Amino acid sequence: MKKSNILLAVLAVFVMSAVQAQKKEMDLFTIPLSNPGKPGVLEVEQISGSITVVAYDGTEVIVKASISEGLGDCADCGRKGMKKISGSSVNISGEENGNVVEIHNEIWNKKTDLDIKVPKNFSLKLGTVNDGDIYVEGVNGEMEISNVNGHITLKDVSGSATTDTTNGEVKVNFNSIKNGADMAFSSFNGNVEVTFPSSLKANVKAKSDMGDIYTDFDMAVIENKPQVERGQSSKGYKVKLEQWVRGTINGGGPEMLFKTFNGDVVIKSN
Repeated sequence: MKKSNILLAVLAVFVMSAVQAQKKEMDLFTIPLSNPGKPGVLEVEQISGSITVVAYDGTEVIVKASISEGLGDCADCGRKGMKKISGSSVNISGEENGNVVEIHNEIWNKKTDLDIKVPKNFSLKLGTVNDGDIYVEGVNGEMEISNVNGHITLKDVSGSATTDTTNGEVKVNFNSIKNGADMAFSSFNGNVEVTFPSSLKANVKAKSDMGDIYTDFDMAVIENKPQVERGQSSKGYKVKLEQWVRGTINGGGPEMLFKTFNGDVVIKSN
C-alpha cells in the first residue's frame, strides 16, 4: 500500500474516533401510560437532530438520546485564561397525561438524536428543523410529520399520515390505511415516494414542477381544464391552466395530495 493511502486510512480512523468521542449517548427515561394497552399519542418537536420512533411489544414509552458535543469543544477553548469544566446540562423532559406523551427538548445549541420506542397503537406528531432525519417504523396511528433540512421515512406503518419537508426526500410504506382519511405528502427539494395497499381507493392530486409523476396503479386521469379567474380590474378576466395532475384510483375515495418542486412523485402499490 502506498504511503499516501496509509496516511489517508489513518486520518479517516482518527476523524471517525473524534466524531464518536464527541457524542454522548444516554438512556433518558421511561414513561408509563395512564391507560396501558390503549392507543396513545407522542408529540416531539426540536430544533436540531434526528427523531427515530419504533413500535415494540410494550406498554411504556422509552426515550434515549445521543447528544453531539461538536468537534470544536476542548478544555482550553472559550474564554481566554480559563478552563472549561463542563458543558451545559442536558435539558430534556417528558410529560404524560391521559396517554398523551410530550417530549420537550430544550437543548438549543447541540444536535440531539432522539431514539424512542412506543407501543404499536400510537399516533405521532413529530418535528425537527436542522441536521436530522425523521424515521418511523411499525407504528399504527395518525401521523403528522414535519422536517425542514432532512428526510422523512415511514416504514411498515398503518393508519394515516401527513408529511412535509423542505430539503429532503419523503418515503412512506403503508401496510394498511385508515378508511376515509385524507393524506398529504410534500417536499420542495426531494422525491416523494409513497407505497399503498393495492386496494387503495383515492382521489389523487399530484404536482411536480421540475420532475415527473409515476404510478403503477390503474389511475383514471381527469382532464385538466383551464380555469377562468374573473377580477374587478379593467383587464377583465384571466385564464389559468393548473399544473396539477388529478385522477381516481379504484373508483375514488379520500383525497391524496402529492407535491414536490424539484423531484419526482412516485405512487406505488404493494
